[in-house]
Amino acid sequence: MQSTTKKWLLLLVLSLIWGSSFILIKKSLLGLTPYQLGALRTVITGLFLFTVGLRSIKSIGKREWKWVVLSGFLGSFFPAFLFAIAETEIDSAIASILNSLVPLNTVLFGFAVFKIASTRRQVFGVIIGFIGTSMLILKGAELNPQQNYLYAGYVLIATVMYAFNANIIKKHLQNVKPLAIATGNYVAIMLPSIIILWYTDFFTDSTFEDSNFRMSVIYVTILSFFGTALAKVLFNNLIQISTPVFASSVTYLMPVVALVWGLLDGESFGFIQTLASAIILFGVYLAHRRKT
Repeated sequence: MQSTTKKWLLLLVLSLIWGSSFILIKKSLLGLTPYQLGALRTVITGLFLFTVGLRSIKSIGKREWKWVVLSGFLGSFFPAFLFAIAETEIDSAIASILNSLVPLNTVLFGFAVFKIASTRRQVFGVIIGFIGTSMLILKGAELNPQQNYLYAGYVLIATVMYAFNANIIKKHLQNVKPLAIATGNYVAIMLPSIIILWYTDFFTDSTFEDSNFRMSVIYVTILSFFGTALAKVLFNNLIQISTPVFASSVTYLMPVVALVWGLLDGESFGFIQTLASAIILFGVYLAHRRKT
């Protein structure tokens, strides 16, 4: 498969997977606390990755392990809790929309901290995408005035972490196999997640007896396998064959998928949101193109 075709295919697949993850988080919270959800999601994902990728971590060098560990906490551990906490107050589609700030942060921190250059066209594409995102946010606030937007701050923190993670993988883990990175991430964050799961009273009768518990676990399992384990390997691969900016542009497509799920779940979707989605797609196109 040609590199360009593969990049766009991975971008599309990731947008479908991650765009659906926000509604899965929302449904999982019906029978779990946000801390139980974040920890259980990490543990299940780790078990999936260990099954297929434990041998691959032998390829990680001693100097690379510190970046793998940092990538694990910034790209997986903390965001799993931050998004779960945020969705206790704000709508799943809004959380996805706010997540579109990742490409903007990737450009800013990539240039300021990691010295990874971006073209003017890429920066312009990110700005266009951000304008579309802003339109979606404003319309969402208008349609959902009862939501506590202070909790949006948790999503904003997660976007900064995602941006750092994308740049770390591109700059320091370029030669490490995507599966090895993903598995190594969970080697680092598995134990803290088990400890959190234990101290949130997950293993108690009151948790298991909740009428929504069984379905919540099913949703978390689907989220863990597709939205975290599989998607993380695909995302690491996408970063390596493209750029951090293009890879993080998946967060421009995710709100479109998330809004469709929201519509099916009874949320509103109007003309302005459709227009904003089209602007976002144009921003992705510009962020991808480079001058030869």
